[in-house]
Amino acid sequence: MIRKTVHYRGRVQGVGFRYTARRIAARYDVAGYVRNVPDGRVELVVEGSSGAVDTFLTDVADTMRANIHDTAVDESAATGDFTDFGVRH
Repeated sequence: MIRKTVHYRGRVQGVGFRYTARRIAARYDVAGYVRNVPDGRVELVVEGSSGAVDTFLTDVADTMRANIHDTAVDESAATGDFTDFGVRH
Protein backbone atom coordinates (compact mmCIF):
# COMPACT_ATOMS: atom_id res chain seq x y z
CA MET A 1 0.00 0.00 0.00
CA ILE A 2 1.23 3.47 -0.87
CA ARG A 3 0.31 7.06 -0.15
CA LYS A 4 0.72 9.88 -2.64
CA THR A 5 0.32 13.55 -1.86
CA VAL A 6 -0.23 15.57 -5.02
CA HIS A 7 -0.32 19.34 -5.40
CA TYR A 8 -1.90 20.67 -8.58
CA ARG A 9 -1.29 24.20 -9.88
CA GLY A 10 -3.19 26.00 -12.58
CA ARG A 11 -6.82 26.95 -12.86
CA VAL A 12 -7.77 24.26 -10.35
CA GLN A 13 -10.02 26.11 -7.90
CA GLY A 14 -13.57 27.08 -8.76
CA VAL A 15 -13.81 24.59 -11.63
CA GLY A 16 -15.22 21.54 -9.83
CA PHE A 17 -11.83 19.88 -9.40
CA ARG A 18 -12.49 18.53 -5.89
CA TYR A 19 -15.87 17.07 -6.73
CA THR A 20 -14.58 15.59 -9.98
CA ALA A 21 -11.74 13.92 -8.06
CA ARG A 22 -14.21 12.52 -5.53
CA ARG A 23 -16.43 11.18 -8.32
CA ILE A 24 -13.45 9.53 -10.01
CA ALA A 25 -12.22 8.07 -6.70
CA ALA A 26 -15.51 6.17 -6.36
CA ARG A 27 -14.38 3.99 -9.31
CA TYR A 28 -11.23 2.84 -7.53
CA ASP A 29 -10.28 1.11 -4.29
CA VAL A 30 -8.60 4.22 -2.87
CA ALA A 31 -9.04 6.41 0.19
CA GLY A 32 -7.96 9.92 1.12
CA TYR A 33 -9.08 13.46 0.47
CA VAL A 34 -8.88 16.46 -1.84
CA ARG A 35 -8.96 20.10 -0.72
CA ASN A 36 -8.24 23.63 -1.87
CA VAL A 37 -5.23 25.26 -0.24
CA PRO A 38 -4.96 29.02 0.38
CA ASP A 39 -2.20 29.59 -2.19
CA GLY A 40 -4.51 28.56 -5.06
CA ARG A 41 -3.38 24.95 -5.42
CA VAL A 42 -5.40 21.80 -4.88
CA GLU A 43 -3.98 19.14 -2.56
CA LEU A 44 -4.94 15.51 -3.09
CA VAL A 45 -3.87 12.76 -0.68
CA VAL A 46 -4.61 9.20 -1.77
CA GLU A 47 -3.81 5.76 -0.39
CA GLY A 48 -4.28 2.31 -1.86
CA SER A 49 -2.44 -0.26 -3.91
CA SER A 50 0.17 1.13 -6.26
CA GLY A 51 -1.91 0.20 -9.30
CA ALA A 52 -5.15 1.70 -8.01
CA VAL A 53 -3.48 4.94 -6.88
CA ASP A 54 -1.60 5.40 -10.15
CA THR A 55 -4.64 4.64 -12.31
CA PHE A 56 -6.80 6.99 -10.22
CA LEU A 57 -4.25 9.82 -10.51
CA THR A 58 -3.94 9.26 -14.26
CA ASP A 59 -7.72 9.46 -14.58
CA VAL A 60 -7.82 12.72 -12.58
CA ALA A 61 -5.00 14.20 -14.69
CA ASP A 62 -6.66 13.17 -17.95
CA THR A 63 -10.06 14.51 -16.91
CA MET A 64 -8.74 17.84 -15.57
CA ARG A 65 -5.78 18.29 -17.97
CA ALA A 66 -7.11 21.58 -19.37
CA ASN A 67 -6.89 23.10 -15.88
CA ILE A 68 -3.63 21.61 -14.60
CA HIS A 69 -0.39 23.45 -15.40
CA ASP A 70 1.95 21.79 -12.90
CA THR A 71 1.88 18.74 -10.63
CA ALA A 72 4.12 17.88 -7.67
CA VAL A 73 3.94 14.36 -6.22
CA ASP A 74 5.37 12.96 -2.99
CA GLU A 75 5.16 9.23 -2.26
CA SER A 76 5.34 7.47 1.09
CA ALA A 77 4.02 4.39 2.84
CA ALA A 78 0.29 4.30 3.47
CA THR A 79 -0.80 5.20 7.00
CA GLY A 80 -4.28 3.67 6.93
CA ASP A 81 -5.73 6.93 8.26
CA PHE A 82 -8.59 6.98 5.73
CA THR A 83 -11.64 4.79 5.22
CA ASP A 84 -13.02 6.58 2.16
CA PHE A 85 -12.24 9.42 -0.23
CA GLY A 86 -13.77 12.80 0.49
CA VAL A 87 -13.64 16.53 -0.03
CA ARG A 88 -12.20 18.61 2.79
CA HIS A 89 -12.95 22.29 3.28
